[in-house]
Amino acid sequence: MSQRTPLIASGHPDNLEPLMVKQERAARTRRSLIRAAAEVFAGEGFMPASLTMISRRAGVSNGALHFHFASKEALARAVEEEAAQEVRLITERCRATGAVGVQLLVDATHCLMRSLDDDVVVRAGFELSGDISRRDGINLRRQWRHWVESELELAASDGGLAHGLAPDDVASALMAATVGFEVLGAREDRDWISRRTLTRFWELMLPAMAAGQHLDTLVTCGSCRTDDGREVAVGEPV
Repeated sequence: MSQRTPLIASGHPDNLEPLMVKQERAARTRRSLIRAAAEVFAGEGFMPASLTMISRRAGVSNGALHFHFASKEALARAVEEEAAQEVRLITERCRATGAVGVQLLVDATHCLMRSLDDDVVVRAGFELSGDISRRDGINLRRQWRHWVESELELAASDGGLAHGLAPDDVASALMAATVGFEVLGAREDRDWISRRTLTRFWELMLPAMAAGQHLDTLVTCGSCRTDDGREVAVGEPV
């Protein structure tokens, strides 16, 4: 009797696994490692963190970790890149609501603080930005400052800032406040990055910062408009 040719080549079981399944599993493992690294970096700091701590948090072996990331620095860079992308999306989403000028700044700071509270990757990204042991990472605080400065320049050119107020001075005040809230919220009390705290800050800040004719239109708790024209607070269902 003639032998039939096998439909599937013999070999290690892993060789029989469809390529797409392997890729999806690898992507899930990579995401788990990035999140685990973010949790460890946010909780322990970069220097005390170890690859063993991260692999245990992710529930994978050290070998699996090294397959995806060659070093702790490579993991930190991956966390920073994901956090930086989220910060870019925050500003884009706020702009997409139609907010401009000072209101856009108010909305974006609310969204940033909420993200710092909800998203450990963003929180770790900012934590890594303040780590003096790392010189070559992505500095999220600098990225945020550049965005704030550019929006303040636009607001000033459109007459949105109080007369005689320099955009650089406002940027310094906003950075001191938002980075201060971020650091205190991460290390001491989450109330520092709450909507209530930031709303109160804007209630105090806007009368000195915004042009008088615009004050009545600004929403200190953050706002956007739905397609039917309703105004809702940033973060609330639309």
